[in-house]
Amino acid sequence: MSFDLASLRRVLAARVRVVRVVVAETRGSTPREVGAAMLVWEDGQEGTIGGGALEHAAVEQARTLLAHGTGPLLETIPLGPDLGQCCGGVVVLLSEIFSAEDLHAIEGKSVFARPCRAGQAASPPPISPAQAAPALIGGWMVEPVAPEAPALWIYGAGHVGRALVDVITPLREFVITWVDTAPERFPPAPEGVTILPAAQPQRVVAHAPPDAHHLIVTYSHALDLELCHALLDHGFASAGLIGSASKWARFRTRLAALGHAPQAIDTITCPIGDKRLGKHPQAIAIGVAHHLLTIKNNVFNGEKPYERDQSGAIRASHP
Repeated sequence: MSFDLASLRRVLAARVRVVRVVVAETRGSTPREVGAAMLVWEDGQEGTIGGGALEHAAVEQARTLLAHGTGPLLETIPLGPDLGQCCGGVVVLLSEIFSAEDLHAIEGKSVFARPCRAGQAASPPPISPAQAAPALIGGWMVEPVAPEAPALWIYGAGHVGRALVDVITPLREFVITWVDTAPERFPPAPEGVTILPAAQPQRVVAHAPPDAHHLIVTYSHALDLELCHALLDHGFASAGLIGSASKWARFRTRLAALGHAPQAIDTITCPIGDKRLGKHPQAIAIGVAHHLLTIKNNVFNGEKPYERDQSGAIRASHP
């Protein structure tokens, strides 16, 4: 877990102040790990520290802080009968008020350290610039600052495209650009998702970062093929295409006829998702989210289902 500066910046762009509540320390069995955080404002919140009674109490306390302008607040909370929870552990929560002006103290840093109590000595503990995990150290909260999230471009605002956006957006692991052929094809987008209507979506591929991830789930096989062609010319971190094995076999032939080498074509994953989960749009989205998180976080559970080619693109190493 890391300090998500990008999400804090985005939320503060629409609000004067927010409270960030972070799990600073845990003992025993707890709903979330150290570093799990949520942002709270007068009439809403983003993120979670585990839900249930603990989160409800923390949200109420955060809104009290906002109303009175106090903080930071460090609280030790036993997860026992008094809270209506039976985890048996202990959670230490740090609640802090942030405004846009406070972002300057974090920008450009790899680690953000600050005292957890008002009036505490202003001398931080020894901290490595490579601090890898959030921790409460000598009364200071120390968190690595998350790097900018990678770009994810999703082409298609139909059932599967909507499910992908709904499932992946709350993870806050990617900056999503959502592309389709006309504005009326989109539902209201979640906060932080950029909608990009384009009569010819294949032409906007040139504007994507070269290290972006891409998911192609449009209504048109012809458009899907054009997008695959454009992506192979442009480059990408990963690319996935919805479709059957027979669709992909036809596409491979057509992409080869367009001049793409077999090794390059292999960098596109098709079908996407996990067929064991079924074909429901949300089931496909869950499988795709797992695939993307595996790639992004380099977590392979004892096997390595993905590999990089010489260009640095990621491809499946087995069907």
